[in-house]
Amino acid sequence: MKAIAAIDLREGACVQLVGGSYDAERVRVNDPLAALQQWRDVGFRHFHVVDLDAALGRGSNADVVARLTSQAPGLAFTVGGGVREAARVASLLEGGASGVVVGTRAIEDPVWLADVASRHPGRVVVAADVRGREVVTRGWTLGSGRALDEVLAALEPLPLGGLLVTAVHKEGQLEGVDLLLMRDVVSRTRHRLYASGGVTTLEDLRGLSSVGAYGAVIGMALYTGRLDAREVAREFSE
Repeated sequence: MKAIAAIDLREGACVQLVGGSYDAERVRVNDPLAALQQWRDVGFRHFHVVDLDAALGRGSNADVVARLTSQAPGLAFTVGGGVREAARVASLLEGGASGVVVGTRAIEDPVWLADVASRHPGRVVVAADVRGREVVTRGWTLGSGRALDEVLAALEPLPLGGLLVTAVHKEGQLEGVDLLLMRDVVSRTRHRLYASGGVTTLEDLRGLSSVGAYGAVIGMALYTGRLDAREVAREFSE
């Protein structure tokens, strides 16, 4: 399993939020490139970049995203946050992203998703952000009215690069992962699972690996020092 360092962007800075709440910011690194370099220096090679402002319609960090994904070869970036146009997907891939994460429009507009996935097979990752077992959209602010099982079944035929499943109820809490949720997802899909939300210990990561997750996104535990980044990179960065 791959350990993936989160780089969440807000107002040009790298931040960490508690529970996905825009008003509950706990960590801020003013230079996102410095955050990237910090995790790169200890051995991370995989990064998940999210434009929080774009996701919530509060602005854009497109210039910062471009600077991050143009870094040296050998690094892999998945990029998401407010990606709702096919042209933006193409632009991010051309700019160095290895995969593009689409969430709200992917859930709300299956015809659009099928078209984008067919244009870029294996490089579009669908974000299924889950609170309880309901998929939420619009930067985690709205319930979709769709159960996770229903969404997974609809995504199964598409040529996706994977599914990013975030346990919103665990995000930023430093209270562990929803292992039952992730095990259930793996059992219901052929797509790669990128698990996110609540990673706090090495045992959390080992648990996700044991249930078959392809990758795990780690944010708050890295930025607060709850996890030893070098140990994580040594065991899980491929």
